Amino acid sequence: MSGALSGGVCMVGVPQKGYCSDNGAGFGAAIAYGFRTMDKRLLEILCCPASKQPLRPLSGSQLDALNRAIAAGGIATTAGAVVAAPLRQGLMTADGKLIYRVEDDIPVMLLEEAIGTTQLQDFPA
Repeated sequence: MSGALSGGVCMVGVPQKGYCSDNGAGFGAAIAYGFRTMDKRLLEILCCPASKQPLRPLSGSQLDALNRAIAAGGIATTAGAVVAAPLRQGLMTADGKLIYRVEDDIPVMLLEEAIGTTQLQDFPA
């Protein structure tokens, strides 16, 4: 996959014009989620490529609920591809409608790879 480089951080699949505005926060602060950490500045500039909403890390209970649903089968991306592998990390839109996976600390910001939460029963808010 190709990525765009902005501020020294590679973001897969996100064209520079799709970035949310940067509020000027410096590098170094990190947000803990899943099994790793994400630079706070990266999280602040990322947004949903479709809605332009900010993203937040999935909580532990949200990640667990999503992975249980994936293991049970029937979870698909917005493009209709079946999601077979559990997520180690994920980012969700502010309205809670879409989840983007994070692979090797790189957010995969492709709309067709996103997972819609409406297909998840009893998904924690």
